[in-house]
Amino acid sequence: MFSGIQGGQPNQQAMRPELYEEVKLYKTARERETYDNMADLFSIINTLQCLEKAYIRDAVTPKEYTAACSKLLMQYKAAFKLVQSDEYPTVDAFMKKFRLDCPAALERINEGRPITIKDDKGNTSKAIADSVSLFITIMDKLRLQIRAVDEVQPDLRDLMDTMNSMSNLPDDFEGKDKVNTWYMTLNGMKASDELTDEQVRQMLYDLEQAYNAFNRTLQHS
Repeated sequence: MFSGIQGGQPNQQAMRPELYEEVKLYKTARERETYDNMADLFSIINTLQCLEKAYIRDAVTPKEYTAACSKLLMQYKAAFKLVQSDEYPTVDAFMKKFRLDCPAALERINEGRPITIKDDKGNTSKAIADSVSLFITIMDKLRLQIRAVDEVQPDLRDLMDTMNSMSNLPDDFEGKDKVNTWYMTLNGMKASDELTDEQVRQMLYDLEQAYNAFNRTLQHS
């Protein structure tokens, strides 16, 4: 009942309030940023490990897995660049330092692609992963009310260029037409202009249709 008293005597730990104070790992803003970056990388690797296990257990569909894995791999690349140093020259060194037991995530990182995408020893697998990531990025931006032309158009251009580079996509692929139509629409607007609510809704619908068509085409190629 009285946690601060043991055997009629005050608990020595309860008499030392400094033991309950938060211990800061950093002293400067730069040190704090370093720890934040490491925390982001740690989280991404753990999430990737969980995703791999979920796919093995059929807890996610191949489509969901491919999209999520592609996005995580892109995030990993960006996160690791912020952490990479003499102390952590490789992701293996980082994982050993923080005792991260994530073999499935490490294998996926080393391969650089979702397990659902075959390694053709060329650029196709990278183009597929990049396209998936760009589709998701653009749709996420729109859902987060990021609608300025100069924040959306660059990703649309990259998506269009990436799909155009894929020889396994037919010239009349409907997804290309939808992406190109929106790219041309934004190209005719000012950088500071913003999409209206109606445009955002329609663009999300068109991109979802294009993304589904993209996945169907890949499954039959």
